[in-house]
Amino acid sequence: MDKRLVRRQVREALAAVSPEEKTQKSTMLALALLVHPAVRSAKVVALFSPLPDEPQIGEIIELMSRERIVLLPRVEGDVMRFYPFSPEVMSKGSYGILEPMCGEPFAPAEIDVIIVPGVAFTADGLRMGRGKGFYDKYMSQEGFKAHKIGVCYSQQIVQSLPCERHDVPMNELLYK
Repeated sequence: MDKRLVRRQVREALAAVSPEEKTQKSTMLALALLVHPAVRSAKVVALFSPLPDEPQIGEIIELMSRERIVLLPRVEGDVMRFYPFSPEVMSKGSYGILEPMCGEPFAPAEIDVIIVPGVAFTADGLRMGRGKGFYDKYMSQEGFKAHKIGVCYSQQIVQSLPCERHDVPMNELLYK
């Protein structure tokens, strides 16, 4: 199966979902993350600032940061690093995504749980991103041991994905 074809099919499936349904699904996913046992027991959680076609979990970033360290990604050239979330230092960075603009990056080994977006997932945790490999490269770094939770809409679940050696599977998948 061709990755471009999968991306197109998922994009078309998501276009058929109403904004109201996406909002409802995003809210359910955000609540599921807040009560997830791995997240609740984590000291350091890496989240993502959602793009418009991703589950809108941004509302829980500040809420989660009251009880634990929350990290968000910042793209620097062809490398992604995770920095501490601080509402006063967020600014649009690469790809128009809100990114932390201060602080020091956390080492991959310091992250307990990472919440990962994707274009498509299989039920058993294979993930296909947007094609730049930022998350796969990050999760392949020495010392990275975080519990990996993929987050998506049910329309992003596919039967199979073309898999490459460098693709990092999720430990589990949350979708609505």
